[in-house]
Amino acid sequence: MTATTWNTDRPWRGIMVATTLPFREDLTVDHDAYAEHVAWLIANGCDGVVPNGSLGEYQTLTDAERAQVVRTAVDAAGDGARVMPGVAAYGSAESRRWAEQAAEAGCGSVLLLPPNTYRADPTAVRAHYTEAARVGIPVVAYNNPFDTKVDLTPDLLARLHGDGSIVAVKEFSGDVRRAYEIAELAPELDLLIGADDVLLELAVAGAVGWIAGYPNAFPASCAELYRAAVAGDLTTALPLYKSLHSLLRWDSKTEFVQSIKLSMDIAGRPGGPTRPPRHPLTGTIEAAVRTATEKAVANGHR
Repeated sequence: MTATTWNTDRPWRGIMVATTLPFREDLTVDHDAYAEHVAWLIANGCDGVVPNGSLGEYQTLTDAERAQVVRTAVDAAGDGARVMPGVAAYGSAESRRWAEQAAEAGCGSVLLLPPNTYRADPTAVRAHYTEAARVGIPVVAYNNPFDTKVDLTPDLLARLHGDGSIVAVKEFSGDVRRAYEIAELAPELDLLIGADDVLLELAVAGAVGWIAGYPNAFPASCAELYRAAVAGDLTTALPLYKSLHSLLRWDSKTEFVQSIKLSMDIAGRPGGPTRPPRHPLTGTIEAAVRTATEKAVANGHR
């Protein structure tokens, strides 16, 4: 299987969109709108979706809401293998339970952060992933040392893969040099692009998937960019990347949820409000996101 062809053998490959979650004005979840969004993303060139990630504001959801979001995504995607729910939680047992719920719903894989309220040492990290892997559903590790304060270094990733606990890693450290070290230490571990603004660099370095933010607003253009990048077609990819980069970099900012939802609104795609503690963008940040989005729209991105 190539990085540009999706099938159920390794469903975490390709463009898996970390979906935003639509809320009504009273901040209840609009599951009908979410189902429509999932179907729209797949119809516009994306391979699957990642519900209940940080972009989906999972930390603000009740257990019932979180479970229903997964079921809604599976139904809307038309194939549960296209759905990779985030299963991050305060405790390892809770992450395992969310992995069980994902497996019961028919999902193809799950995305798991290391312990995110405890600066776990490597032994505790390995036990955490082993616990989730017991469910039997493929686990994609998520390296986000900024939010978790736990760094899944190439050496630790190789150990997790050697344990049989993970099949891939969403790399969000921003250090593209790690791609080569990961390939040396764990050549069978799939590298997935974890931040939109290093897409081209990691694609050239051998990434076989992208857990993406900005396709929520511009799926067709992002799909074209990704497929050209992993195919080594820099004649197509580099101009697209330069054109979109002022927008893509907002995926790596603290305000990434509000930014992507604002971009959706501007692009004609309902983004809507966020739940507290996130508040609408104002001032220079709002202006910068608006300018970058309007530029993308004017350039014909969709």
